[in-house]
Parts: sequence; C-alpha cells; structure tokens
Amino acid sequence: MKVTRIAYSDDLNDGKYAQLDEQARRLGRVRSLVWRRYGSLAGVGLSDRSIRDQWIADGTASTFGVLANAWKETVRDAVADIKANREAAKVTARRAIVRHTTDRTERKRLFSALNREQWMTDTYLSRLMRRHWRRGRSRTSNQIVVRSDQYRTYRLADGGNVWLAVPGLERRSLVRIPLNTTLAPMGTLRLILRNGRVEVHYAIAAETMKSSQRPRGTAKVGVDKGYTEVLTDSDGNHHGTELGELLRSESDFLKFSNARRAKIRSIAEKAREAGDHSKADRIIENNLGTIKRARRRHAFEQKVRHITFAAVHEVVDKAAHVVAEDLTHCFASRKKLGNTTNRRLTMWTKGITAEALFSVSERRGSALTLVNAAYTSQVVPCCRILGKRSGDRLHCTQRGAVWQADHAAAINVLERDGDPDISLLTPHTRVKQIIQERADRRRTRLPVQDSSTSVRRAKYPIRAAVLNE
Repeated sequence: MKVTRIAYSDDLNDGKYAQLDEQARRLGRVRSLVWRRYGSLAGVGLSDRSIRDQWIADGTASTFGVLANAWKETVRDAVADIKANREAAKVTARRAIVRHTTDRTERKRLFSALNREQWMTDTYLSRLMRRHWRRGRSRTSNQIVVRSDQYRTYRLADGGNVWLAVPGLERRSLVRIPLNTTLAPMGTLRLILRNGRVEVHYAIAAETMKSSQRPRGTAKVGVDKGYTEVLTDSDGNHHGTELGELLRSESDFLKFSNARRAKIRSIAEKAREAGDHSKADRIIENNLGTIKRARRRHAFEQKVRHITFAAVHEVVDKAAHVVAEDLTHCFASRKKLGNTTNRRLTMWTKGITAEALFSVSERRGSALTLVNAAYTSQVVPCCRILGKRSGDRLHCTQRGAVWQADHAAAINVLERDGDPDISLLTPHTRVKQIIQERADRRRTRLPVQDSSTSVRRAKYPIRAAVLNE
C-alpha cells in the first residue's frame, strides 16, 4: 500500500517561485491540450508514448517552451487522469449492464468488450458510455511532475533540513528549493504551487511509516461517527473530542467573515454601477482576495485530519476488528434543526473519518467492516426497541433507562455485523420494519417486565443501561 506524503518549501524567495510558476503555467497548457484532443473517443486505446512521438514528429512539442522531460511527464500524467475518468464511467456502465440483461453469456460478452476497450463497435455499450462518460477538460496550471532521475536532494554543510533541486525552464538550470523537513522525498514528485509556497507530494510504502508499526489490539469494537467527537466506540469511550469545538468555531468564523466580505462586495458593485471603476477595482484587488482565506482553509483541514487520524489510531490500538457505519448514502431528515445548527453540520467531516478508518486499519492490519447505518442511533440496546431521542440522550420507553446516544449507536453498529436480516443495502424503511417486528416478537414472548427472570435474561440490565454521567 502506498500513501502520500507532503513536504513544504521553507522561506522560498520570490524569484525562484516565479520561475516555477511560469513553468507550471506552460505545462498547464500542455495538460489542457491533452485533455482537449484526447479526452474523448480520440484517446481510447492511445498511449502517452504514441502522443509524444506524434507531437515530436509534427513539431507541436517545440511550441511548449519547456524541457522535454517536463512536458513528457505532464502528458503521461494527463493520459493517466483521462484513463481514470473513463474507468470511473465504466463502473456505472457495468451496473447498467446488470440491470439490462440476466443472460450470463450476454453479460460476459458486454463486460469483456468494456474491459478490452471494444465498446465503440457495440451499439448498446457505445450509448452507455456516451451517457455516463462526459468529456472532461483541465484548468490545472499550478503543477509540475518531476521524474525520479531528474532531481536531487542535499543538505548544507551545517546539516539541517533538506534542499531539493529541480529542473527549471533552461537546460542545466536548477531551481533549489529549501524544504521544511529532514526527510528527503523519493520517487516521482508532484510540485503544487499554492499561495507563494511549493508543496512536494510523493508516495512512500505504508509499511515504512512509524504509525504502521504500532501494534494493534485484539478486541472487536463498533464505532459511531460523530460531530462533537470523531468516534465513540462500543465500550463508551470518546475519541477526538476536540473536533466538535474546532468545527463550530470555524463555521462561526466563516459566517462572520463572509458577511463582511459580502458587505464590501456590495460597496464595490455600487461603485461600479455609479461609474467609479477605479474604486471598485481597488476594493476587489485589496479587500476581496483569497490568499489568506485559502491559507486558513488549508490549516483548518490539516487540523481536522490530524485529530481524525489520531482518534482512529486510538481505536485500532485496542481493536483487531473495527465495525463502522456506512455513511456514503444520504438519509433525509425531517427535523427542523435551525439555520445555525444546519450551517455547523455542513462542516461535518465524515468523509475524512471514513478515509482514516480505511487507511489506518489497512496499514496496521486491522479488519474493517461497514454495516447499515439506518436507525443505529435510535435503537435502545437494552430492549432493542426504538427509543425516544432527546439531544445526545436516548430514552428507553419500556424500562426507563437513559443511554448516551453515540454509545448506544456504537453498540448497535457492533451487533449489526452479521445480522441475517439487515444487510448493507437494506432500505431504511425495511430496517425500521425489521426492528419493530423483532420488538413485537420479543414483547409477546417475555414474561412480566418487573419479574426477576426478564431482568436476568436481558443482555443489558437496567442498572448498566442508565447513563451515569
């Protein structure tokens, strides 16, 4: 397994950044040309090497104004992106084929033609691909791909951080970039220029990372993804509790900041309507920039990722098998939570949590199972009935027990693994029916609720179910 690591430039002067920016701008035209010419049917079955040979032969390459290795690597990268875009469309096309026919022979023929890039000669497949594969385009003009044998790393005489020397626009002219790390990047590099700083992206083997060598636990744990914390496990422990405050503060700051920007933009628009174009241009240039905003957004995303991955590592420290809810599907809510709550919930980073669960569990050898998330936070574990939710409390209407909602959800997630009736794709309406049917059967078989037998047989006695916070 490969993971991406990022090193950043450290106090890079404006002259060097300008050279790299110009090179990235020219390579952006190359990338855009590849997408424009070969981003549709013309690029099917065509390799990056054949495109390179054709451009060298017809003189197109001489118009790029960059070194040969630079534009060739850009062509290779763009062709790989086009292929990935086409393969993503094939996933949807395969699902359509399954719905189209039940004949195993016909399915095999269609799948084979799709995999071998022979779908253009088949009427049905050609229509499918035209529907699901949209012609793409590239506006990327801030990236430079550097091959592993085209750069070198070194340290100064006094040691310290690593320096990276990459080719510039002229032959034998290297641009030397000071980095903020003592670890030298390796393999093919992707330089991304953002806000006066250079990001150096490179891939390393996950096994070489220190976090991958941490021993995992031996238990089987269910986890519930939350907003105020990253995860709550089935043992009742909360992980990443500082996430909620971070999301809330950033959401409130964006509301205040965007309101001020809207007021300033309104002043600029009124000035332009009044004919004062110079004032409008000054406001747009000096007061409505995006550099500081983008820098703050990047710092915020890094904090969220750090908190999330640290929380997942805490779970894997005690779990050899992690059971989590699948939140890739959207569940419509009829609750009116208010504008402030809805705005803050838009900052919820469940996608990063899902990525961290998959990445960390794979790197550390822990199994990850996704289960149906429907009604996991509404079922009371002690009685297996739909409880009454009030904030972060879940009330059992049968025994009077009070559960912490996230803890109850984590227990339900754990027990839903291997459920014979509720699969990952079971509709939420059917899940609710199954829960109610089971509750009715259990209610008819159980003796009187205040008898000692029912309490003794219950998996979670009332005294263990009552929230003791």
